[in-house]
Amino acid sequence: MSVKALPALKINRTLLTLVNRQELILMAMICAGLAGAYQLSPTFLDPTKQVYLSSKIWDLAILSVPMTLIILTGGIDLSVGSAGALSAVVFGLLYNAHVPIWIGCLVGIGAGTLCGAFNGWFVAYVRVHPLIVTLATLAAFRGIAVGISHAQAYSGFPDWFTNIGQGSVGGFPIPGLFFIAVLVVGLWAMGKTPIGVVISAIGFNQNASKFSGIPVERIKFALYTLSGTAAGIAAILYVSWRNTAKADMFGDMALNVITAVILGGTSIFGGRGRLFGTVLGIILIHETREFLSWQWDRNELNSIVIGGMLIVSVLADSLFNLKRR
Repeated sequence: MSVKALPALKINRTLLTLVNRQELILMAMICAGLAGAYQLSPTFLDPTKQVYLSSKIWDLAILSVPMTLIILTGGIDLSVGSAGALSAVVFGLLYNAHVPIWIGCLVGIGAGTLCGAFNGWFVAYVRVHPLIVTLATLAAFRGIAVGISHAQAYSGFPDWFTNIGQGSVGGFPIPGLFFIAVLVVGLWAMGKTPIGVVISAIGFNQNASKFSGIPVERIKFALYTLSGTAAGIAAILYVSWRNTAKADMFGDMALNVITAVILGGTSIFGGRGRLFGTVLGIILIHETREFLSWQWDRNELNSIVIGGMLIVSVLADSLFNLKRR
């Protein structure tokens, strides 16, 4: 190899550390999908319409950050949608009782945090499998939300509140700013602090992590609690955008969030994954879902395609782990 080729080699190695193979595949799929969408319906890619359609992505995006960290540990949280619905109903009940709206927001987010802490306590300290715990709380939190609201929807929130979910700053949606803040904190924690290595180590081998002095239980409890907090924040933003709080919201949110995370390259077995890949998975799911609704206006196609994406991503992850072993 000539000396002149060394700079190019260094650049290629740098690119590989910034973007892995899974992320390159996702980028190619996004570009191919957008190119196909442009051929079928050029107006779909109009910047104004894309900004409008992005209003449907921010709740999913916010929830995907803590979900990535949970799946990195080898866990899962199926209850994020139900926790968000309960947070929204608590907020709506308090507003209906003439409680100041900012207190309602804090209590609503607190309700989501308690839901996450409940999951985290069972997973970390009672040591029940996270799939069992969150499957149970998926139904329980939704049932509580329906029960305390009597299946009633709450609306009629003030304009300044709905402007948070529907407004923008410099043309960028305000809920998107919340997501960027959550993402930046997540990237900083994973890249600039030991927590990134610790979370991945728990996913690779939990017992070895314990013997290494890592507080596995506390970290798991904290991650599930953060997931509940994110569900509360996403719920308040969703209510602000829709101007409605009800118990049946976020019905298929857990499916979409988990699909985005796994599509982004995070292993369902834990120990491997990055937030950048999750962001790409979010974009792919969002653009696919919105184009299907835009072009054919058939919601059942969304469920079929998103479910197919999840099956393919899990199969690919299983094959990768088999090859690695």
